[in-house]
Amino acid sequence: MSTVRFVQGNEACALGALAAGLDFFAGYPITPSSEIAERLSGELPPRGHTFIQMEDEIASLCAVIGASLTGKKAMTATSGPGFSLMQEALGYAVMTEIPLVIVNVMRGGPSTGLPTQVSQGDVNQARWGIHGDHAIITLTAGSHQALFDNTVRAFNLAETFRTPVILLYDELIAHMREGLHVPEEDQMDLVERLHTSVPRDVDYRPYLPREDGRLPMSDFGGVHRYNVTGLYHDMWGFPSTKPEVVRGLLSHIVEKIESREEELSFVNEYHTEDAETLLISYGSAARTARQTVRDAREKGVRMGLLELETLWPFPGRRVSEALRKVGEAVVVEMNLGQVFEQVRRVAPKPERVFLANRIDGQLIAPSDIRRVLRIIEGKGVWA
Repeated sequence: MSTVRFVQGNEACALGALAAGLDFFAGYPITPSSEIAERLSGELPPRGHTFIQMEDEIASLCAVIGASLTGKKAMTATSGPGFSLMQEALGYAVMTEIPLVIVNVMRGGPSTGLPTQVSQGDVNQARWGIHGDHAIITLTAGSHQALFDNTVRAFNLAETFRTPVILLYDELIAHMREGLHVPEEDQMDLVERLHTSVPRDVDYRPYLPREDGRLPMSDFGGVHRYNVTGLYHDMWGFPSTKPEVVRGLLSHIVEKIESREEELSFVNEYHTEDAETLLISYGSAARTARQTVRDAREKGVRMGLLELETLWPFPGRRVSEALRKVGEAVVVEMNLGQVFEQVRRVAPKPERVFLANRIDGQLIAPSDIRRVLRIIEGKGVWA
């Protein structure tokens, strides 16, 4: 059984976080994500959990880091300018392997940009925003149902891999309304915090992985005393400049995510089984791409869509396999080609990958995609 609700996208995100077991939210209001904080401010306290409005975005993420260290499932939400301010704290969370979720609702940028209009310009920021070599998990969504499901998934992945997870979606998804099926609690698979079984008086090493690669945690301030630092550190958490320690830690931080590309590649396929032309898209742009595929099929054109729900680590193998089956591909997005460049990187024939985009704060339309198809195919059915 499930409950059907008619909600805004940001509400779907908030409901997904609550379903995942959110204990703590700290944030600062910013368009177009503020409804997440607004909803959680009313939902968390009656449940015995914590909501706090911080003085700015970096303080928000620092508070979330502290809450997660004490054993709480914790999240913050922001938009591009606020996400920029969070980068130092995000780097700290990556280095110290702290599970948490950061929601970035994309708007037009850079700077203040277009606060109330749609954009998908933060894809590369999510991957490369912090300094230094690192890996990151970034999910997205093109519907409220996917947004709810991927919010739950973001918490599960954060706990499984002991890492920050970014949930990146755009203003149109955030502010439109559509139906959402909210499953009963016993219908959802949730990953809970993996706590160490090491007794109080036994040496606890907070950065010693188990055989399966997972890192058991001990709630900070609880039975174990241990060190947490953004410096390169050994298995006890104490700073180290030994080359073998530095190399080992960095390799671990990157490989625990990048080596699981297949496991972390979440995509949806529409009419790809016989497609000759493939659209690749994500977020609200994928809704337009899906309509374009329906229109094409009505004309007898064999077109399909590969909708990405994982942006990082980039699902290169899935994309490459799909491209091998078609003559050409069009990447549909609302930026200057941030995913387009990744698709070309893995394409068997990069010269047959094209871009249909908008960068003016308006939702990309089927006519924008058809315009590119006319150029590729020389009019034809798209005349």
